[in-house]
Amino acid sequence: MLTLYSYSTLFGVADNNGYGLKVFAFLKLAAVPFVHEHIFDASKAPRGQLPYIVDGNDTVGDSGTIIDYVTRKYCVTMDAQLTPAQRTTNLLVTRMLDDLYWVMSYSRWKDERYWQQFRDALLREHPGLTVEGLAKAKEFNAQRYYYQGIGRFDPDAAMARGLADLAAIDALVPPHGFVHGPAPSSIDAAIYGFIANIYFYDIDTPLKRFVVARDNIVRHCNAIHTAVSG
Repeated sequence: MLTLYSYSTLFGVADNNGYGLKVFAFLKLAAVPFVHEHIFDASKAPRGQLPYIVDGNDTVGDSGTIIDYVTRKYCVTMDAQLTPAQRTTNLLVTRMLDDLYWVMSYSRWKDERYWQQFRDALLREHPGLTVEGLAKAKEFNAQRYYYQGIGRFDPDAAMARGLADLAAIDALVPPHGFVHGPAPSSIDAAIYGFIANIYFYDIDTPLKRFVVARDNIVRHCNAIHTAVSG
């Protein structure tokens, strides 16, 4: 059986990283059977990044590549009826979510207004973690942010970038149904992966304040969350 390796749970979501939760939601919506293994050490993962899957003799990393692989191998038809314009929208939204990822991560590991609350939540939910280990992870992430670029922003400027991304999502998500119609598609799983990690995040960041005030985003997030839970 296919096994998904991804980061840990937090605040009631199946993965506290947007990419892993995106793949989790896609597999659930596609009704593809899988085992979910939560890990912290990504050293054995393809490219040293989570999530990744092991499916028989195949090991596949990168959330988008995983979804393409699963779609082909398991004949998933979730996106089969999308038009070229809708597929283009999906690509653009996926790239925007890549930008939002960095702001979300920054808000947890670098923004000193929220870092201690995030650290303490991880320690409460995962007693095997240590203060020293998380401090090392914080230092490692600070280097990533600097070289990616978001680490050169002050906290308010970084949050403003994420708020602009969320405003675009708010404009895209309809008041009823899903992004491309009455049934969810892969882009709904992708949006959920990131929005759920803001909406259910029990720390009052500017990102969360924006999301909880947007009815369309909240409805969409809850709809996917209900569909993939249990």
